[in-house]
Amino acid sequence: MTTKKLPLRAKLATSATRGAAALSRATGRGDGSVIGGRIGLMIDPNLLTELAAGRRIVLISGTNGKTTTTRLTTAAVSVLGEVASNALGANMPTGHTSALAKAGPTPYAVLEVDEHYLPQVLDTTRPRVVALLNLSRDQLDRAKEVAMMAALWRETLVGRDVHVVANADDPMVTWAAQSAEHVTWVAAGQRWHDDSWVCPECGSAIERNGDAWWCNGCPLRRPVPEWTVQQDGVVDPTGTYHEVKLQLPGRVNRANAATALAVAAHFRVRVEDALPRLAEVKSVAGRYATVERDGRLIRLLLAKNPAGWLEAFDMAEQVPTLLSINARDPDGLDTSWLYDVDFSPLRGRRVLISGDRAMDLAVRLTVNAIPFEHIPSFSQALASVPPGRLEVIANYTAFQDIRAELDRVN
Repeated sequence: MTTKKLPLRAKLATSATRGAAALSRATGRGDGSVIGGRIGLMIDPNLLTELAAGRRIVLISGTNGKTTTTRLTTAAVSVLGEVASNALGANMPTGHTSALAKAGPTPYAVLEVDEHYLPQVLDTTRPRVVALLNLSRDQLDRAKEVAMMAALWRETLVGRDVHVVANADDPMVTWAAQSAEHVTWVAAGQRWHDDSWVCPECGSAIERNGDAWWCNGCPLRRPVPEWTVQQDGVVDPTGTYHEVKLQLPGRVNRANAATALAVAAHFRVRVEDALPRLAEVKSVAGRYATVERDGRLIRLLLAKNPAGWLEAFDMAEQVPTLLSINARDPDGLDTSWLYDVDFSPLRGRRVLISGDRAMDLAVRLTVNAIPFEHIPSFSQALASVPPGRLEVIANYTAFQDIRAELDRVN
């Protein structure tokens, strides 16, 4: 399938999108994925619809893991041909527009979508598949409450001609996805339970026993998954076990890979063909990147909300660890979520803290009885630890600051 010929206005808008993005990159103002799309949509408000037409599109949404799952899904679907994607994580319509304009006419597109924008992007791009990963609290000063977000998704999926791939282990996602006509269930796991103790359907308690969960007051319960993460691999709908070899750490990324495989299978990509592509993914927009500086091996982990910090602690090794917290606009201004994070896994290792809101983190660690050292900057933190491995866990803008500092040194 190929994209249709663009109308003149859309062609002009596409050229403007590419030009603005290139200028932004050339002047060092950013990757251009937002400004390019913004200008293109100002010229032609229907540009995203025009660029999406004729492509087989996948949308991937959730609170955590969107960027990584998008990258893995892009790799899996690339078995079939060229795939457009917003690989750097600009996950609103401006970013989608810029990504499709930059890619040109590709038969496939895999797009990460901010969970708030999923209804709008569904209307605009008419995807073949939507993958729903998880729902948990995030950016408390401006995001919807979790049950409200689940209700928005549920309402959005009613009557849609779209196949949904959904996490069977998240009650909020399950309830939302049940409104869709066609669903593939993936046992992707849910280590963070604190946002799903109450049934979104009837308000009764959610009970859990091992992998199973169910509502005490209504029929809502964990559906039978067709894809399951098992040990170091994935079991497909035929019951066949496939070892999954990734360069990305942690069980959570095997779960992301299982979702990617389930999406690709909808396009008839064989698991054995997709697995080598997944194994090639080393780093995702800087996440999980390992950089060597002055005898220190630095690994960068992004964690932007309680669920993400729980997974980051699972991945991090028992070595000196730098935690960095900001509260700028992209992070959300409210840092009270720090009190939802259990920092006890850090006991027994050297902990350093930095960032704009390091003192908020200092108080939280004190409450958790975790010894720490406040280090004003990343360069000072690097100099203060001996040669060897350093784990860095940071929220969004703190992560970007550290990446920029490493790039400058490089």
